[in-house]
Amino acid sequence: MARVKLTDRFCATAKATEQTDYFDADTKGLALRVNARSKTWTFHFTRNGKRGRVTLGSYPSTSLAAARGLAIEGRGNLEAGKDPKPLRGTLKEIAERYLTREAHLRSIAQRRDIFERLVYPSLGDRPIDDIRRGDTVKLLDDIEDGSGPVMANYTLAVLRRLFNWHSVRDENFRSPIVRGMGRAKAKEGDRTLTDEELRKVWRTAEGRGLFGAYLKFVLLTACRRNEAALMPWTEVKNGEWLIPAERYKTNRDHLVPISSAARTVLEKVSKTDELIFMPPDRKKHSHWTKLAFDKACGVSGWTIHDLRRTARTLMSRAGVEPDIAERCLGHKIGGVRGVYDCHQYRDEKAKAFEALAGLIERIVNPQRDNIVPLKGSANAG
Repeated sequence: MARVKLTDRFCATAKATEQTDYFDADTKGLALRVNARSKTWTFHFTRNGKRGRVTLGSYPSTSLAAARGLAIEGRGNLEAGKDPKPLRGTLKEIAERYLTREAHLRSIAQRRDIFERLVYPSLGDRPIDDIRRGDTVKLLDDIEDGSGPVMANYTLAVLRRLFNWHSVRDENFRSPIVRGMGRAKAKEGDRTLTDEELRKVWRTAEGRGLFGAYLKFVLLTACRRNEAALMPWTEVKNGEWLIPAERYKTNRDHLVPISSAARTVLEKVSKTDELIFMPPDRKKHSHWTKLAFDKACGVSGWTIHDLRRTARTLMSRAGVEPDIAERCLGHKIGGVRGVYDCHQYRDEKAKAFEALAGLIERIVNPQRDNIVPLKGSANAG
């Protein structure tokens, strides 16, 4: 901690190997917090005998003059008995209000997950008014490099909704998002993993900890990626996984009998965390880096959702009746049967998932010629 007369030149050239607060000699409570990677404005105060600190913005996005104005505003609020925090909210504060107001949305859990894992670590403490186009582009670039273009596009969509929501409530706010920020669009193809690709993915997953377990579980249960990613232990009982309607795409409960292979995956996962496959600290989203996994296994050009499509294809190869396979995936059955047949098909689905697990086992650990792919199948490997 040091007290200096802050100038534009000092702020531009200030460096520190360890986090250091440079307090402004001219503005009470204002400090430039400098570390090896960033410079941030903070306002320090004492209220009711307790010390506090609020973030005012980052430098140089927020200039010295602007930071002094915000610190003076905060001091005025404090002396008037109000919250010393300036009126401008951080992205995290605005996002939390948005998530609370939009809590009725079915996809709100997924949106919160994206904010907590991908957005808050980089931009959460920044005043939302200070976030510029370049900040958003850099965030998306980092996500694309670490988690792929699809996740970057998901994040862009969530940010766009937040900024539009906030702009309705703040006439002075302008969204930093413009056309052209999207990454390569995910293709709605029919990608399924070949037997050789499946072997590589499965064997690599064996040594990838929680992320590897997550990939194997998605394949064994043919579920959607977020259904497993946000799966709490409370949904697993008596060897079955019941996904509640509010978390399922069709807005109906979906029952997944857990096969012996899927149960083995769960038994190796820590039971101390509320969410089975989510790292305790969601900020460490590098845990979910798929590009690194692709490099390790030598298989590229596939998405996690392709595991669901691959599982459905394997069910057909394993002799599962199409009607039962569709029910395993939670697809709605059309026509009159879909309306009047309310049977859960618990036993039939359990056998189907065991058949799927058995075929995966024979593909991953082939013995002689016990796997005979369909003639002309893309899965010949």
